[in-house]
Amino acid sequence: MKLNIINGPNLNLLGKREPEIYGGKSFEDYFRELQFKYTAIELSYVQSNLEGELITHIQESDEVYDGIILNAAAYTHTSVGIGDAVAAIGIPVIEVHISNTFAREEFRHQSYISKYAKGVILGFGLQSYELAIQSFMK
Repeated sequence: MKLNIINGPNLNLLGKREPEIYGGKSFEDYFRELQFKYTAIELSYVQSNLEGELITHIQESDEVYDGIILNAAAYTHTSVGIGDAVAAIGIPVIEVHISNTFAREEFRHQSYISKYAKGVILGFGLQSYELAIQSFMK
């Protein structure tokens, strides 16, 4: 199985940015832990702060990967284009968020991705990604 993890804006700052919300570990360190734990799965990872690059990564994942784990971060709440890209591809997408977006500002309660996602996992910290991986294993 091949899964592509796609992270959106500011997630390159994990471990530094608001550790009370996002924790103190970088995503790169966490990703290495996932690769070590899930050796039977080919995991790839990309991060971009640019909306168009995220759309391109989603489109390019179609038919190459068995699924996408997508944390579009702030673009979740603003990007019709990312939602359209998820709707347009033929592989499942699990939307993940590190924080519980419903416990945060009102504007974070809207997602342009959820309607097209196989599922949504949020509020479990970095473990949200592992839960998404496990959902593909069933």
